[in-house]
Amino acid sequence: QVQLVESGGGLVQAGGSLRLSCAASGRTLSRLNIGWFRQAPGKEREFVAAITWAGVSTYYADSVKGRFTISRDNAKNTVYLQMNNLKPEDTAVYYCAVVNWGRWSASQYDYWGQGTQVTVSS
Repeated sequence: QVQLVESGGGLVQAGGSLRLSCAASGRTLSRLNIGWFRQAPGKEREFVAAITWAGVSTYYADSVKGRFTISRDNAKNTVYLQMNNLKPEDTAVYYCAVVNWGRWSASQYDYWGQGTQVTVSS
């Protein structure tokens, strides 16, 4: 199983931006669909965005559409999540995972990295 490592989180004011990275070790990401999920305190882990292995298709949760952009650089074995116009409700630990396209429930996946904390202050 590929090991994914998330990074790039931090503390930002509402309206600010962050770019998260999801890097792979031990295996190339280039043939894998990758998704971002997040989990806020006391809430279930939820889907945020996903990108196909070639980067041709993307899919977003309604809550982030128009604000977040998922992209990938297969040469760098990395997937990114650009987050703009952040809101306090975006505060969560963000995780990336290998996904099956169309399956957006976090409960369907067993392998997770350590995540990266994003905190948006009002």
